[in-house]
Amino acid sequence: MKFTGLALFAAVAAFSGEATAFVPATGRASVPQKQSSTSLDYSVGIVGATGAVGKEIRKCLEDRGKLPVDQLRIFGSSRSAGTKVDTKYGEVAVELFNVEAARECDVVFLAVDGDFALENAKKICEGDDGAVVIDNSSAFRYEKDVPLVVPEINGKETKKSKLIANPNCTTAIGLMAMWPLIKKFGMKRCIMSTYQASSGAGQPGMDELKAGTKDYLEGKEVTNKIFAHPLPFNVIPQIDKFQDNGYTKEEMKVTWETRKICGLDDDMPISCSAVRIPTIRAHSEVIIIETEKPADVAAAREVLDAAPGVKLVDDPDNLQYPMPLTATGQYDVEVGRIRKSIAFENGLEFFVSGDQLLRGAALNAVLVAEEMDSNGSL
Repeated sequence: MKFTGLALFAAVAAFSGEATAFVPATGRASVPQKQSSTSLDYSVGIVGATGAVGKEIRKCLEDRGKLPVDQLRIFGSSRSAGTKVDTKYGEVAVELFNVEAARECDVVFLAVDGDFALENAKKICEGDDGAVVIDNSSAFRYEKDVPLVVPEINGKETKKSKLIANPNCTTAIGLMAMWPLIKKFGMKRCIMSTYQASSGAGQPGMDELKAGTKDYLEGKEVTNKIFAHPLPFNVIPQIDKFQDNGYTKEEMKVTWETRKICGLDDDMPISCSAVRIPTIRAHSEVIIIETEKPADVAAAREVLDAAPGVKLVDDPDNLQYPMPLTATGQYDVEVGRIRKSIAFENGLEFFVSGDQLLRGAALNAVLVAEEMDSNGSL
């Protein structure tokens, strides 16, 4: 929770074992960097808590129980304001969003569109008395001064800013498998093909797939509003808008974000083809990396088996490999079909499946908050 001057004095004394003098800043007292989070509980806000990602953020906070939450605040539009939500932290009344109310929180998760984030995120976090903001949109991912974070890879970046960007779902899922291999073997280039579920378009995308499938099976005309074409029993080789280079923005996000998160050179060759498929949840990816060092498959399996957030599912003899069916609802990203590439002298090819709403969005955001609690930047 945010501290009054008296509460801050007590908290500092509790940490140091003796009374500690301090001079409060103008307005709300600023909190010194924490050495431990064991006695500090936070006021946590979620904007967009009724959407697909927002719901999963709340569930991750409740199920994991690692971030000490003293108060959960849910912000919504005039349509949802005043409604009640049952949570692990008690019944919560949805509040009409406004910047000043959000600034009263210690950390605010934004599960809204980029336009909303651009208008409000920096207002929420500015100044010593602002909240930490973890934004799930693409609004700030490519700003130089805004960390783009997958905690297992570059969690230390969270110390640099009170505004943290959550990566694109495809990037976050793929990097869980790629990063341990990059550290082990190095990387010269990457080629990725993605098979992305309807959940990538949020709840409206999932609803359109369900309704369209029902209509198809009943012999009715299948219509589409969310996707470029009807998705049931179809695949669509377009996600987001086409760019001048022929790639879509979704595909370029993988290139840009992988370079930034992993600290790679700006000209590191990374190419992606993104395809929408008629599944509900969990994205899948075929990833091919050309490695700097000779790539040993047994060593790759060993590295991935030990990597946090990764589940090795690689037993083709028994038909065990990653699938959306088994990855859905799981925190870990499944990795399998690991083999030496026959296209590159040094290279690996593998298949990945991960829950787009969890590892690709909500879970990563909550892990960012947990990392910031752990390293004293919350």
